[in-house]
Amino acid sequence: MNRNFLFALFCTGILICACTQVPNETGIEGDFSGTLTQEEIDGGVLTAEILWKFGRLGSMQLSPDGKEVLYTVSRYDVKTNKNISDIFRISTKGSDPVVLTDGAGKNYSPKWFPTGDKIGFLSGGQLWEMDPAGNRKKQVSFLETDINSFDWSPDGSRIMLTMDVKLEKTPQEIYPDLPETNVRIIDDLMYRHWNAWHDYAYSHIFVAEYSSTGLGEPLDIMMDEPWDAPLAPYHDDAELTWSPDGKQIAYTCKKMKGREYAMSTNSDIYLYDLASGETKNLTEGMPGYDKYPSFSEDGSKLAFQSMATPGYEADQVRLFVIDMASGNMEYWTEGFDQNVDHVIWKGDKLYFISGIHATFQLYVMDANSKEIRQITEGHHSYGSFAMAGDVFVATKQDIAYATEIFLVDPASGQETQLTNTNKNIYDHIKVPRVEERWVKTTDNKDMLVWVIYPPNFDANKKYPAILFCGGGPQNAINPDFHYRWNFQLMAAHDYIIVAPNRRGLPTFGQEWNLQISTDYGGQNMKDYLSAIDAVSAEPYVDQERLGAIGASYGGYSTFYLEGIHEGRFKTFISHCGIFNLESMYTATEETFFVNFDNGGPYWETPTPRNYQFSPHRHIQKWDTPIMIITGEMDLRVPYTQSLEAYNAARLRNIPARLLIFPEETHFVTQPQNAILWQREFFGWLDQWLK
Repeated sequence: MNRNFLFALFCTGILICACTQVPNETGIEGDFSGTLTQEEIDGGVLTAEILWKFGRLGSMQLSPDGKEVLYTVSRYDVKTNKNISDIFRISTKGSDPVVLTDGAGKNYSPKWFPTGDKIGFLSGGQLWEMDPAGNRKKQVSFLETDINSFDWSPDGSRIMLTMDVKLEKTPQEIYPDLPETNVRIIDDLMYRHWNAWHDYAYSHIFVAEYSSTGLGEPLDIMMDEPWDAPLAPYHDDAELTWSPDGKQIAYTCKKMKGREYAMSTNSDIYLYDLASGETKNLTEGMPGYDKYPSFSEDGSKLAFQSMATPGYEADQVRLFVIDMASGNMEYWTEGFDQNVDHVIWKGDKLYFISGIHATFQLYVMDANSKEIRQITEGHHSYGSFAMAGDVFVATKQDIAYATEIFLVDPASGQETQLTNTNKNIYDHIKVPRVEERWVKTTDNKDMLVWVIYPPNFDANKKYPAILFCGGGPQNAINPDFHYRWNFQLMAAHDYIIVAPNRRGLPTFGQEWNLQISTDYGGQNMKDYLSAIDAVSAEPYVDQERLGAIGASYGGYSTFYLEGIHEGRFKTFISHCGIFNLESMYTATEETFFVNFDNGGPYWETPTPRNYQFSPHRHIQKWDTPIMIITGEMDLRVPYTQSLEAYNAARLRNIPARLLIFPEETHFVTQPQNAILWQREFFGWLDQWLK
């Protein structure tokens, strides 16, 4: 999380600085141009080094009049391991983008003021303002802690902030005579989450008066409450929203601690009334995740996303709507066997994103008839969208092309690309061909498999092929542009990539999604083998040069396949994989996940069935070279899982290589580490498959 502490519950009054300034995090040195070398241009395909020259498009917001879009682009310099982020503005009519910040620091989370005459953004953890042309920049807040997110009320008279509040004592505060002590004192569960240990602080929501003369004193609407809003670990500010009249705030929170928190997914939607200071739980009694409140434009209704099953984080995401006057609640997507995400009201229509057949598309629902219509189609993934008047903009990516902003006609689904952030790269590299193939499974079901071919594919040649094992386990293998597990980059190394949407993935209905829980080594493993067998039967695939790769549950998959593949594969790569389901149960942090997916703890009698599928139980059958990669700061699948697997492989005299990144987590995010990761990754594959 790397969030800063808030050492005071009340902050001093803040004045707007009267002078024009430059955001206070500037002067980051490095080459952030993204310019290709002549050697890279001559190569003509994607490389790991080129991947880190991409401009990465981030947050997007449409102006109130629908005429312009704000968005951020982050860029990296490999030599210094540093990055910057800048704010851009582009017309929805089509134009060249205009950069509004200085290209030397980190400027993020831009938002239009409700009247559209100024822009707010964060830099150095504080709130800044500028005019729409990027001029007259001035720092607005001077708080003692960083602002994590902000949002003005609809009339602009107030501002909602999220900041960290320190509520618990450190060991040094408990024992002031031992200021140099280094210890964590733990009395209950959830003392660490995803990538960080508990830091004695919680994300809270604050409200302050806002005017041209400055900010009032921020009021903590969660005073002394030891829980986070937005929810940890993602802290997504889309989980908070103002009511249209600016009198209330709806927010998501999981108000529990310790063992209960670790075992439960029961978050709720709360409504805070600014006049009375009272908070009401709107979803009490609903036991699964309830998230992302969204008001209708007149404020009469509140939509939210809800899961039904306690402890099941991958349950179907349903759409519920509350009548704010009566309190009556209705399930609006009953019978719709898909998830509903990113809901936005527009008149009597609700627009949202939903996954279908491993793609993510835009949808619209009629609030009166409850009829649902799919707006867009294609092999792509929409990630976010915004609306103003009759203007509809959205971000989209696919396997070959990184995220860009598109203008979308909500009636026809016709798309017009607005941004072209990485044109300088795509002008010089050849992208691969992506094939959608449907393969019969062993139980006679149809499974979608993406097949990605080398950019210069020649059907008369024979190629090595890689089976990609997806993580999650309930994450669709969708057409996205990943900055490490990049299918285009793999194909550019002259591999054919086989990426099956095996059992246990969403976007194919809830029966398909649920099947994997308590059956890790069952039907989905057969699905993997069905996919690679079908593609490797092609004359252009060399059956003697097959490999399997994956991360997280995909890493588990490669460990498990190592024991059952019957000679199909010549090598495996596992990144942050689960090797021992028993030790994983008590070593991970979100206990609800392993509890649901394994069917309970391993000490129950009888032992839940899923534990028979632990890869460590099949180590005697391992006989194939394997590379194992992990990060020491991975708290989701602790790095000891990888150590167990590597040690077992070497004790059995199996060729193996272990990569440990001391400062990385479940993900490898530092540029130089990521490039080394790619070099070792392809070096290992080339050694055994070429």
